Amino acid sequence: MRRTRILTAVLALAAGLLSGAPTALAADPPAPKLAADTYTWKNARIDGGGFVPGIVFNRSEKNLAYARTDIGGAYRWQESSKTWTPLLDSVGWEDWGHTGVVSIASDSVDPNRVYAAVGTYTNSWDPKNGAVMRSADRGASWQKANLPFKLGGNMPGRGMGERLAVDPNRNSVLYLGAPSGKGLWRSTDSGVSWSQVANFPNVGNYAQDPSDTSGYASDNQGIVWVTFDESTGTAGSATKTIYVGVADKDNAVYRSTDAGATWQRLAGQPTGHLAHKGVLDAKNGYLYLAYSDKGGPYDGGKGRLWRYTTGTGTWTDISPVAEADTSYGFSGLTVDRRKPGTVMATAYSAWWPATQIFRSTDSGATWSKAWDYTSYPNRENRYTMDVSSSPWLTWGANPQPPEQTPKLGWMTEALEIDPFNSDRMMYGTGATVYGTENLTNWDGGGKFAIRPMVQGLEETAVNDLASPPSGAPLLSALGDIGGFRHTDLTKVPSMMFTQPNFTTTTSLDFAESNPNTVVRTGNLDSGPHIAFSTDNGANWFAGTDPSGVSGGGTVASAADGTRFVWSPEGAGVHHATGFGTSWQASAGIPAGAIVESDRVDAKTFYGFKSGKFYVSTDGGATFKASPASGLPGGDSVRFKALPGGKGDVWLAGGAADGAYGLWHSTDGGASFTKLSNVEQADTIGFGKAAPGASYQTLYTSAKIGGVRGVFRSTDKGASWTRINDDAHLWGWTGAAITGDPRVYGRVYVSTNGRGVLYGDSSGGGTTDPGPGPDPTPTGACKVTYTITSQWSGGFQADVQLTNTGTGPWTGWSLAWTFTDGQRLSQAWNTEAAQSGSTVTAKNVGWNANVAAGASVSFGFTGNRSESNGRPAAFTLGGQSCTVG
Repeated sequence: MRRTRILTAVLALAAGLLSGAPTALAADPPAPKLAADTYTWKNARIDGGGFVPGIVFNRSEKNLAYARTDIGGAYRWQESSKTWTPLLDSVGWEDWGHTGVVSIASDSVDPNRVYAAVGTYTNSWDPKNGAVMRSADRGASWQKANLPFKLGGNMPGRGMGERLAVDPNRNSVLYLGAPSGKGLWRSTDSGVSWSQVANFPNVGNYAQDPSDTSGYASDNQGIVWVTFDESTGTAGSATKTIYVGVADKDNAVYRSTDAGATWQRLAGQPTGHLAHKGVLDAKNGYLYLAYSDKGGPYDGGKGRLWRYTTGTGTWTDISPVAEADTSYGFSGLTVDRRKPGTVMATAYSAWWPATQIFRSTDSGATWSKAWDYTSYPNRENRYTMDVSSSPWLTWGANPQPPEQTPKLGWMTEALEIDPFNSDRMMYGTGATVYGTENLTNWDGGGKFAIRPMVQGLEETAVNDLASPPSGAPLLSALGDIGGFRHTDLTKVPSMMFTQPNFTTTTSLDFAESNPNTVVRTGNLDSGPHIAFSTDNGANWFAGTDPSGVSGGGTVASAADGTRFVWSPEGAGVHHATGFGTSWQASAGIPAGAIVESDRVDAKTFYGFKSGKFYVSTDGGATFKASPASGLPGGDSVRFKALPGGKGDVWLAGGAADGAYGLWHSTDGGASFTKLSNVEQADTIGFGKAAPGASYQTLYTSAKIGGVRGVFRSTDKGASWTRINDDAHLWGWTGAAITGDPRVYGRVYVSTNGRGVLYGDSSGGGTTDPGPGPDPTPTGACKVTYTITSQWSGGFQADVQLTNTGTGPWTGWSLAWTFTDGQRLSQAWNTEAAQSGSTVTAKNVGWNANVAAGASVSFGFTGNRSESNGRPAAFTLGGQSCTVG
């Protein structure tokens, strides 16, 4: 399921789109002064969509948990809202690889501290080395220690772990297992500096495919987990016994009993498999190990579960089934910290009919399964599943037994029981996070209830975006899960695009004057690579491929929807009248060209390839090369024609070693003028014109005035306003961007792992007709404003709002004024925006209703100068609140 997204992301990222000035984290804003607007940023909700290889609960503080994703950053669990808060949105363009998280560690001595080992690829696809990010405020802000080697959050073996661990007795000591033969690393100063453990005896030797010349599958997966035996230390002194897992089928587990001074291969250990996980039950003295014959997360045909008795050195095979009966490896592994004899594991690579989860309440002596066959192919489940909050998880499938929809999961390498709540368990899959809050029903013969526990965690790679002038406000082309039609940005769509269901959608377009006509292209192992809709993307039917097509490529619809031009992978550019039942090769344009359409003239199409612009005026039958010169020489280009402007074309792209920027043509591509005020640009999109303006608003992901960001222009590019900030960078945003033709100021931004972000201006220009007026609750109110932490240049605050009146609120909007120049950067459990010094915080859907006497809480981070005074007054719907 995840292979397609790897390829999609890598092809885009390796295309030379990543040059630019270094982008600092939020604590170090860039020096150049640019016009800026305060925007509120949200995700167009999909909920999940990608692989979650790690979930970590803090062992000393209730309800503190983190999740890591392979390309989409890290998240912290918010218990009050049952949602996840993104933590690495401040990772910038130059450091895009640091959105891949290979491991995460929460400090149980000081729960405010959390660490993330980041880096996406260990081969040439990622130009930067890895790093260890450290935070003293639960991920609200970060400092970074760069490493002298790369890390692989999206590499084979990424579900093993955790590779990063904090000593539970002396928390200034951390260990990190490295890939690529770089060995075991240690920090003794809370992650500030790192050095290799020189005497660690084994750097690993397992690679998924040693013959892979790209370096992706041939990389040594290295040191894959570190586990401390907390019972062998006391507070303030280093833990004596440490276990380390190595990607070596013959020498998988090592131990130190002298706080890392010396290391030995654990005697008597099983061989022939890789130890994906090592989880210690210190109370009973058992180290549990989950083994597979492959590194995962896709592959694995055989596996075992073993228990090592730490006091005697005895090894016991506790596998729930005989090896001959497995067709999968084991990985997800957890113990119940409240009932340590309870242990669970997953068959992570059981793709068909679904994953399997095993549970034992007697330390692995006996096991039960989450599901089992009654009489094949019929099965009985110990669980129920409710995916109504993410209905697309059924995939629109109608499988035959023993398959069911929704599936229990696949790629289930993360499995954790809440250490404070035996009834709560979460596990990651290739598409979501599932969980239950009545897990112990399993033991009594009842059924436990599984549902998605993923809201707020958005992990899709975005290839293309469209916002038609009527119908749904947003259509998206995504890796792995195809794409969606959003009729409401705040709600999860009922289903991804189906009929056909592309594994990855590479391109989509609509007819400008007939937006009900939509076309999309994509990748599919067997089947067509193009589909059409006549109802604005609500329903689809497959087209017919020309001979030789192997991938989706790019596609363009005529302005009136009567014809299409398609540039698929594996075949040259083709054109068709009608819905693609008979394609003919286009002349005069090279294979692999990017194609777009004029948004007024139904017979005019455009193309670009290797520095040349091409124009067709006969519906795509023939193209001619434009005489325009000075355009980018490579193929790292995005271009679009302006809706309502015949022959008005904008082109963005390039590379640092050649032409790079933004170009504009008003004569159908015959000539282009480069904008002198744009240093680099990678996307271009259009939205509703500003009030009083006659030309549509431009949006771009670009470098302007020495700053990388997302920019808006309301005057044809003569001047630009930065609309994101240093807390909202999202790594790489170079695939697509579009404004909304119906809402001035609204923009949709693609990311490579953080889903579709949409922004609305907080400066009063937005004319969104949807939400209606601010709520105006009646009755008295009380506000408690607490600065929970602060650091040089920034701070975090919590706000508690109490209804001290006699009646309930059905919505709230709290306002205050900062007196020391503070600037809001990120908020949770509220929709917050700042205009000048005034901040407005509104309810989100789940916390709108506040009964008399009840309270609601939210928090935020902000930037500050030397002073950080508390606001003196707060108003709720214009009424003053008591300040507590």
